[in-house]
Amino acid sequence: MILDAAEADAYVHAIARDWQTAPLSAADRALCGFAAKLTREPRNMRPADLDTLRAHGLNDRAIHDAVQVVGYFDYINRVADALGVEPEDFIQTWGQ
Repeated sequence: MILDAAEADAYVHAIARDWQTAPLSAADRALCGFAAKLTREPRNMRPADLDTLRAHGLNDRAIHDAVQVVGYFDYINRVADALGVEPEDFIQTWGQ
């Protein structure tokens, strides 16, 4: 799928608003669900969660990379929250 700039912007905003209603492929939807579960309830991760990603065509390398990225962002957000880090003032709010 090739999108022009306006379409790409709308696509990214749809995902940021609510990935569950965004026009994602089945594989991307499964990956987002996996990321949400890993972030919100990591103690509930099971081998079946990996099997779901594999069933959508992700190989072990892709799954490993996804876990690393999700884990890193979870970590850095917790550090920032714990230390009271404020968002940078030069970053504009989406849509402006």
